[in-house]
Amino acid sequence: MFGIKHIKFDSMTYVLHYKNGAIQREGRGLSFFYFAPNSSIVAIPMGSNDLPFIFNETTNDYQTVSIQGQISYKVTNPKTLAENLDFTVMDNRQYKKNDIEKLNQRIINEAHTATAAFIHSLLLKEAIRSAKKIEANILTGLKDSTAVSLLGIEVLSASILAIKATPEMTKALETETREQLQQDADQAIYQRRNFAVEQERKIKESELNTEIAVEEKQKQIAEKKMESDVQRAENERRLREMQLAADIAVESQREQFIEQKTANDKKEAETQGYVLETTLKPYKDIDWKVLTALNNNKDPRFNISLAFRQLAENADKIGSLNISPELLDSILNDRRSGK
Repeated sequence: MFGIKHIKFDSMTYVLHYKNGAIQREGRGLSFFYFAPNSSIVAIPMGSNDLPFIFNETTNDYQTVSIQGQISYKVTNPKTLAENLDFTVMDNRQYKKNDIEKLNQRIINEAHTATAAFIHSLLLKEAIRSAKKIEANILTGLKDSTAVSLLGIEVLSASILAIKATPEMTKALETETREQLQQDADQAIYQRRNFAVEQERKIKESELNTEIAVEEKQKQIAEKKMESDVQRAENERRLREMQLAADIAVESQREQFIEQKTANDKKEAETQGYVLETTLKPYKDIDWKVLTALNNNKDPRFNISLAFRQLAENADKIGSLNISPELLDSILNDRRSGK
């Protein structure tokens, strides 16, 4: 009615209300009435946006690769963006122009520019395996880009989803890889067999070394045993010599002992003889009859024996002698009885 209208935006939309070319109000999630003939409303989405992209590039070996990815960004300065692109909305909150597509295309162009030089320096195989490096190049290129900074946006991340060669080259690479894998498998088999042969050689060499070591040990044992036998024989010889020397020493001492004992016995005998001779010397010249008398033997048989001795000595002087049998019998009986 009379050109006065009401409009309302959500909290993720930054609104600029221009009246006669000057900003009347601005902010997020505004709701207000405005006079349509002299008003212009700019609505800029503030949430983060995911921008998919895909572009082709040529590698250093003149092969085409297709790079597919996604860039995430958000508007950080809506007034700057509003000064460079048209985000004016109509009464039905529809954009007058589709400058959001223009914004996305500029970002993709900057990402393409940041990627192109890097891809041109790589070979096909290197490019296919360089997703992380491409992501870093895109992110660095967008953050350093003056054109992107003038749009009032911030690049949050860059992700590479796929890097593909042409179907013909992909098939060729698959064939090459398959052949390489087969060669690697053959090489692995060869290495495994060669390793087995080498291990067998080492085992045989170890066995031979073991046998040599055993023979060497047996030789050392035999030599050691021989040395022990020689040493034992030498020790036994020394023991025999020592025993013989000891026996000789004992016999020598025994000989000296016997000589000394003989000398001592001789001296003792000579001493006893001298003593006996000295003792008997006074009786040497005395008649035995006197000695018999001096003995003073009171046994009558002793006296009878002396009498018979005298008779025997003087037998030539005796004409006849009669001895009674009783006397002889008494003498003999006394001798038999041991008296």
